[in-house]
Amino acid sequence: MTPFLEVRNVSKSFGGIAALKGISFELAAGEAVALMGGNGAGKSTLVSLLSGLLRPDIGSICIEGADRVLSDPQQSREAGIETVFQNLALCPNLNAPGNLFLGRELYRGFGPFKILDRKAMEKVTVATLQDLGVNVPDMRAPTNRFSGGQRQALAFARAVRGKSKLLILDEPTAALGVEESANVVKTVQRLRKERNIAVLLITHNLEEMRSIADKAVVLRRGHHVGSVLLKETSDDEIVARITGSFGAKAGVAA
Repeated sequence: MTPFLEVRNVSKSFGGIAALKGISFELAAGEAVALMGGNGAGKSTLVSLLSGLLRPDIGSICIEGADRVLSDPQQSREAGIETVFQNLALCPNLNAPGNLFLGRELYRGFGPFKILDRKAMEKVTVATLQDLGVNVPDMRAPTNRFSGGQRQALAFARAVRGKSKLLILDEPTAALGVEESANVVKTVQRLRKERNIAVLLITHNLEEMRSIADKAVVLRRGHHVGSVLLKETSDDEIVARITGSFGAKAGVAA
């Protein structure tokens, strides 16, 4: 079966600094992979490549069996890839529909007489959030009045509203409390089960990694130092790979 995503021998440098060096891995539809590594491992650079913010110097990104050039975020979204960044990328002065449709607004009318269809956008926003099990008391309130969990849910809703097939989550619970973090995990698990969405999770949290992911891809100083099945791999081995002290090869995934 053809994987949804194949990263093939991808390298990226900034001046004389090599951020990624020959990275290769696969991600199947419905699969969740944790991208692990310390600071400077190359995680953010890889996410930027997949999100269309950067282009690789060498190598290719293959989506559903075809090489794709992701030269901007719109092309990444058209390929089925949506990213929820750590800062959520929400506009605090806009309400929920304004953020959900930011850059993708709905209009009514035609030609120079088109105006924003606010009622349609609000209707879709309500339905999308309800589908995710999220309650936002006031749809017309600016998002700076929302709780951390509500803002996170809105970022999720924006990512999955379209035909997303791969959801990239950058430290999704870093600024959330225990209950809100648990809701994020439940939402991701539900999306995988009901929509067969693939997930690439960037996290430093080993408990979160195991709650969401099936496999971990570990980067160290721009190198891919292992892909491991989590059910066969201990936390100690993951940490050893991240820090560079790993010696044994148990649990290495094919």
